[in-house]
Amino acid sequence: MQLLTEQKASEMLNCTIAALRRWRLERRGPRFVKMGRLIRYNHADLENYVEQSTQSVIQPGRRLTPLMANNQ
Repeated sequence: MQLLTEQKASEMLNCTIAALRRWRLERRGPRFVKMGRLIRYNHADLENYVEQSTQSVIQPGRRLTPLMANNQ
């Protein structure tokens, strides 16, 4: 398991640290690990979050499905 700091996680997701903190408060965004006062992100959880958040372009009248479902 590779744990990343907020800084590294924000770089990987191309977002700000403030966005990660806001997502945690709102209970959305990628899963995180809390060890005392330290916040860390599992690299695999960040990849899964991006994969789950990826949407495909749809044609009018069709349901929106994650890209992952289209690849199977």
